[in-house]
Amino acid sequence: MADTVENAASTPDQPQPWAELGLKEDEYLRIREILGRRPTGAELAMYSVMWSEHCSYKSSKVHLRAFGELTQETPVGKLLAGIGENAGVIDIGQGYAVTFKVESHNHPSYVEPYQGAATGVGGIVRDILAMGARPIGVMDPLRFGPLDAPDTARVLPGVVAGVGGYGNCLGLPNIGGEVVFDASYAGNPLVNALCIGVLRHEDLHLAKATGVGNKAILYGAATGGDGIGGASILASETFDATKPSKRPAVQVGDPFMEKLLIECTLELFAAKLITGIQDFGAAGISCATSELAAAGDGGMHVDLDVVPLRDSTLSPEEILMSESQERMMAIVEPGDVDAFLEICRKWDVQATVVGEVTDGDRLIIDWHGETIVDVDPRTVAHDGPVYERPYARPDWQDAVQADGVERLARPSGGAELADTLLRLVGSPNLCDKSWVTDQFDRYVRGDSVLAQPEDAGMLRIDADTGLGVALATDCNGRFAYLDPRAGAQLALAEAYRNVAVTGAQPVAITDCLNFGSPEDPAALWQFTEAIAGLVEGCRALGTPVTGGNVSFYNQTGDTAILPTPVVGVLGVIDDVTARIPIGFGRDGDEIWLLGETRDELAGSAWADVVHGHLGGLPPSLDLAHEQRLAGLLVRAARRGLLSSAHDLADGGLAQALVESALRRGIGASVSLGEQDPFVALFSESTGRVLVSLPADRTDELVELAAAHEISVASLGVTGGDDLRVGGQFTLGLDEIRTTWQAPIPTAMAAAGH
Repeated sequence: MADTVENAASTPDQPQPWAELGLKEDEYLRIREILGRRPTGAELAMYSVMWSEHCSYKSSKVHLRAFGELTQETPVGKLLAGIGENAGVIDIGQGYAVTFKVESHNHPSYVEPYQGAATGVGGIVRDILAMGARPIGVMDPLRFGPLDAPDTARVLPGVVAGVGGYGNCLGLPNIGGEVVFDASYAGNPLVNALCIGVLRHEDLHLAKATGVGNKAILYGAATGGDGIGGASILASETFDATKPSKRPAVQVGDPFMEKLLIECTLELFAAKLITGIQDFGAAGISCATSELAAAGDGGMHVDLDVVPLRDSTLSPEEILMSESQERMMAIVEPGDVDAFLEICRKWDVQATVVGEVTDGDRLIIDWHGETIVDVDPRTVAHDGPVYERPYARPDWQDAVQADGVERLARPSGGAELADTLLRLVGSPNLCDKSWVTDQFDRYVRGDSVLAQPEDAGMLRIDADTGLGVALATDCNGRFAYLDPRAGAQLALAEAYRNVAVTGAQPVAITDCLNFGSPEDPAALWQFTEAIAGLVEGCRALGTPVTGGNVSFYNQTGDTAILPTPVVGVLGVIDDVTARIPIGFGRDGDEIWLLGETRDELAGSAWADVVHGHLGGLPPSLDLAHEQRLAGLLVRAARRGLLSSAHDLADGGLAQALVESALRRGIGASVSLGEQDPFVALFSESTGRVLVSLPADRTDELVELAAAHEISVASLGVTGGDDLRVGGQFTLGLDEIRTTWQAPIPTAMAAAGH
């Protein structure tokens, strides 16, 4: 095949192999310059997938460097591994560390919803496993087009089934996430997958090939024709009418094989048989070999023809590019190979020695005695193109921000307020999501302490001490559209607050930055602004960025998604028995509001649901206030002060009251005081939390709030079977629940699901 690869200038009228593989002409010419010759077909395949946007971050790398300026210290310990590794690893105390990361599988999930979502879960789980950790939980931030759109009826059920089917088969609890609907995601659903794992400090493993003579062992599933150029190329371009068929590029997952792979790998770790390890994700063997070799202290030699295949007709180029799932590569000392293979046989996991670490700096791959790859692995894995693409604030941004909510009609009295509340709780983004979450096992393994629909998921790490972690993911794309920098900080602040309301101390973040095409200056400006916002926010909160993912090209033609910088925040709690749930716990508790409410309704759920409006400026944010509020909540949890705590976000106080009441069927009677009742109920001001507690402990709350400089206000009392807003309206919980539960089941039933 090498002889068929030509310089575009020499045969301008012929289709070029490098172009068919997604490379630009200048990239192909650079490969020729690096090699000092024309690349072989196998080399071209390897460079094409590793230099894709998805693998090389060529349009985002220059901007992501800003995350490296952040502190590597967290409120509870050091960052043990960070950006550049398979996943970040954080010390959480008592000799434990956790690793967590969120990634996207957006484009494959549009093409083939079930397998796209399933293999997204499988891939992120292997990233966690590769760090030396046992995976213990997953989360799934999901976004779709309008709930009643025909394509949503195709994509949503398949994605949900894929997430649940794969995670449930692995025995991993799904403890949280998001389900959001917006017209901008039609044709561009976002399927982000997060996994968390736990390990002891001494069990940390890194992806590097060291030790001349050490063997490279490929173990797990055989290599097939699925996923050739899948995530690497599929996620590196937009969808358009000229590219209708991407189905062969979507990987096919086998969760039962992955379960065996997990247990086998953990036993190999325990036996101390692995010196380096890399999972097979995007770019497959091309990725595993080049990254292991590039991060090590030598080269690598691989015999490609011994790779076990499911399809004997695959060419060497296809084998290098295949993204078949459930595969890992380990670096093993020669004396340990037999023991390694024996453990693999025990777990019925296929394992094959495919190469070894060599002296020098070359990655050499042979095929039936012929060398088809001879490259410096660093040029493949790390020295891809770096683009400083133009970006600019779009002309339309000023007009959007100037179009505030002042002209929108507001409800004037009790009946209209009640109707507004019902319209909001019965809207797709604020309604009950149990049609989705009931398909996920939230409590398998027995260590789920909090799970959906709580503000954050919580997992027990140590049964003896009660040490645990909490996780939340958040992003309001509407706010990010109005102001990308502020929107990213608002996503960070909400996830931070959602962790804090459980009683856990937020310590670090991961992110999945979903945007339109980087070749669109407006979309790239949104991206750069979001990064600047996150860097500023993380610096203020003291939360390092441990790693994450960039997903570009989320647009169809000229229509991009709402900028969606999803932020996942990890928190640590000393004793999970001190956790705080969202639901009112019993009759007779007092209800208090922490934080101040302002007239901030631009980008709100009310503006969207009632008026179909998106304009103005998002709510203001005080990060110092968020830190103090978190400190208050952590201390309140340690004292066992609060019966419940619930973050105020989409839908404001009204939605928080509804969700707190419906959680256990305990109603409430509240008074809004002198404030405009509409603003009090539906404003989406930040830094607010609704809490309930025994009446005889309110003095403690007031004192604690004063010590943390947080304003507090008494709202009312829990009890009864309705929601009573003094002087305005009364709604029965049954009526609210019926409205809240109906939207998704009704839409899915109408679509035949």
